[in-house]
Amino acid sequence: MKFSREEDREMLRKLPKQEILDLFFLQVRNIWRVDGLYFLGIEDEFGTAAATEIDARCWQTVGRIEARHLRDILEIRKVDPQSLMFLLRNSGWALDILEKETQITERKAVFRVIKCGTQLTRISKGLEVFPCKKVRFGYLRSFAHELDAEIEVICKVCPPDERLSNLWCEWEFSFPRK
Repeated sequence: MKFSREEDREMLRKLPKQEILDLFFLQVRNIWRVDGLYFLGIEDEFGTAAATEIDARCWQTVGRIEARHLRDILEIRKVDPQSLMFLLRNSGWALDILEKETQITERKAVFRVIKCGTQLTRISKGLEVFPCKKVRFGYLRSFAHELDAEIEVICKVCPPDERLSNLWCEWEFSFPRK
């Protein structure tokens, strides 16, 4: 039996909203499971440095693609700190973060990861904290630059940096005067 994408959409439309949301977050989580399993396989075979380099290249490309599609789907025309945080909060990366916060001013936005599932999972498995700064910086910079090439992305803290007990990473997005 064949099914079209429209038939799949119709099937989903018939589900209760809570079940659709549960399915949605399951799929987001599954993407991160695949990412983690690939990373662990590369790390086991070639070491953390090689795995991080490959991961960084992949996520830099994903950042551009995801920002472009989110902007179109969510119909964002003007990118300012508020809309950037809205787009970022709807990204697959941010939707998988267990606890996060944002701070927004006229020309600046800050995104903080309070509780990181990826890091907590690694720790629970007896693995080292993943030095994700290079990977995340490339992703966030390409995400922001896809929306506006003049947005400056600054990493305030991210592993391997020493972290505070209540914060895994913090990213600042500065907008130019226009």
